[in-house]
Amino acid sequence: VHGIPGRRILKEGDILSLDCGCIYNGFVGDAALTLGVGRILAEAERLIRVTEEALYRAIEASRVGNRLGDVSAAIQEHAERHGYNVVREYTGHGVGRDMHEDPQIPNWGKCGTGIPLRVRMTYALEPMLIAGRAEVYVKGDSWTVATKDRSLCAHFEHTIAVTDGQAEVLTLL
Repeated sequence: VHGIPGRRILKEGDILSLDCGCIYNGFVGDAALTLGVGRILAEAERLIRVTEEALYRAIEASRVGNRLGDVSAAIQEHAERHGYNVVREYTGHGVGRDMHEDPQIPNWGKCGTGIPLRVRMTYALEPMLIAGRAEVYVKGDSWTVATKDRSLCAHFEHTIAVTDGQAEVLTLL
């Protein structure tokens, strides 16, 4: 799910998530993506693709007139439709002058619930999908999070701003 770089040497077939944040003119941006190292298994490719699709479903749901639960449900519904689980211990989050602000944006939810979305809200959406059971644990370094069943996990993230129309992706290259 996430960890601290260390001595482990990546090998062909591994997947790697990169999560980066920056501060520009006093405002925070946060983004992540998951990549394959060399050739990867079809199962890993599918997990990566579906996780990124879930992010874009959440971005599409980030419209005035919707509620936060609509955004969260978009992630969960897409994940579960493809046979994946979502990490429930970590969420997306508001961003502004600090990296983690309110509101929290879970990767699961119920349509029509939560706070109403309004223009100029900025937040980081970050679906984390697991190919196996939806259980994670924190390793001894107090930072690295892994799946309990050692199944694959992928993570994508963008910082977005809610506008009068379609949400604007602030961390798009």
